[in-house]
Amino acid sequence: MPGPSGTGAVTRSTLRQQIADALRDEVLAGRLQPGQEFTVKEIAEQYGVSATPVREALVDLSAQGLLDADHHRGFRVHEYSVADFRGMIEARSLVTDGMFLSLAADLPGGPDPADPRIAAALAGVRRRGEEAQRAAAAGDLTVLIGYDLRYWRELATLFGNPYLCDFLHRLRVQSWVCTVQHLRRLSELRGALWCGHTELVDALARRDIPGARSLVDAYNAHSLALVEGLAGG
Repeated sequence: MPGPSGTGAVTRSTLRQQIADALRDEVLAGRLQPGQEFTVKEIAEQYGVSATPVREALVDLSAQGLLDADHHRGFRVHEYSVADFRGMIEARSLVTDGMFLSLAADLPGGPDPADPRIAAALAGVRRRGEEAQRAAAAGDLTVLIGYDLRYWRELATLFGNPYLCDFLHRLRVQSWVCTVQHLRRLSELRGALWCGHTELVDALARRDIPGARSLVDAYNAHSLALVEGLAGG
């Protein structure tokens, strides 16, 4: 049975994750702006906690590419360029292409849409997609991001590779952080956001790999054109 030190380590680890999640949400919501600087002390005081889990959380977010660490001035929110976003789109495409190919090739361990468990899981992913589409249609960026991240994480989980799932999730968080930095300039988002989530799930359920690729290609082109247009404007 773990002693007091073990319990303390678990509590600190949980607090570390909670702080990292809260700060990530602040960045995604645009409340922490690109280039904004802050110190461990400021964040610790804001959340009413000790410096150690805050420092660990900030180091975690720096490793994920969301913050930049400056040993003399603390941390600042990373500023992504359009070139960074192009790189994210390319990396995302390589990952999803690999996922779709494994589905088409019936690779061992890959998802079989005919399997009742996979079909049920796909139905769950589709429900996330429906919520994401409703948020996109309403122009509710915060709700959209939450459901979109869950959608892609649950979809990637079906392919049975936790490393692929974590990598894609990290890419999607970074993509959203970059996109948010531009989208927050718009006063009206209805009609400006991609909402093909359910179509993509339906294509994968049919093993329509060309159709799924076409949808993702259109999504990526839409996202890139939107960010490039906002950055240029």
